[in-house]
Amino acid sequence: MSSRIWDTKEIRRKDISVGEMYHQVREKTKLQPLNGDIGFHRLITDKNVHRPGLALAGYVDLFTFNRVQIFGNTEVRYLSSLKFEDRIRALETILQFEIPCIIISNSNEIEPELVGVMTSHKVSVFVSSLETTRLIYFLGEFLDDVFAPNTVIHGSLVDVYGVGLLFVGKSGIGKSEIALDLVERGHRLVADDAVGVFRKGEDILIGKNSNIAQHFMEVRGLGIIDVRSIFGIRAVRKQKRIEVVVELQVWDPEEEYTRTGLDHDNISILGVEIPLVKLPILPGKNITVIAEVIALNQLLRLYDYDAAEVFNQKIQEAIKRKKKGSTGANRYFERDFE
Repeated sequence: MSSRIWDTKEIRRKDISVGEMYHQVREKTKLQPLNGDIGFHRLITDKNVHRPGLALAGYVDLFTFNRVQIFGNTEVRYLSSLKFEDRIRALETILQFEIPCIIISNSNEIEPELVGVMTSHKVSVFVSSLETTRLIYFLGEFLDDVFAPNTVIHGSLVDVYGVGLLFVGKSGIGKSEIALDLVERGHRLVADDAVGVFRKGEDILIGKNSNIAQHFMEVRGLGIIDVRSIFGIRAVRKQKRIEVVVELQVWDPEEEYTRTGLDHDNISILGVEIPLVKLPILPGKNITVIAEVIALNQLLRLYDYDAAEVFNQKIQEAIKRKKKGSTGANRYFERDFE
């Protein structure tokens, strides 16, 4: 199994403002600001969120103050158990740090005086009706996308039988035409020309279309077409996991192309290994059908079935049987003239 690295420029976002986060997640997370747009300029520099229970109690040696701070039932009830002066002191303990914002879950209520203390430190305060676990999940998912390593690849991404095929190759080799043919056969276009690629977790690559290009496609000799308007909403999707890279190449008689598929080639994109199929382009070769077979073959591999391995095993078994002598079955079928 060989592997090579795709020469792409990795991009990492370093921060996001509290105001931008609020406007993008307020509907899903049910966020309501308690002190207007105070602190919206502050920056979030970490994709994780934090519950400052220990910090409120006075232990700040390991306080990750650069994260979004979540006040759940535990934090709110702890503050409620203190005398008023001690509540102020507990809040001041964490507000001495440059924290991005504070979000109170479960529609918990805190005294206006405490909100006033946070406002005096220019810290945004929000309340959400969601329970703490659900709130952390939605925020974590959003921030994970924001800070995910990403790049842009010149190619076409199509969902073929539920498998994300990323077609790459030299300009003008026919990537868009193949994608268009697949869409006409009932598959779904994700992105054409410029595919935004994001790494989720450690081993998942997600391909997306850009907000501007969306599902528009350039076909040489025809111009710009709108795939969604022509083929309908079922012909497109906004994003898809990239599972196989199909590299289209002009046929080169000096190049060695796999014949059996026993040696699987991989390519590394953003540190994630993706199966690579190098597909030579020849006149009369039906690339669309081959693309569908690539997708179906990948599905079989996900179910631990590798046709090349099975075929190789059959050959090895046939060789062993030949050495031991024929069973007579071949002679029997040779007389079947139908």
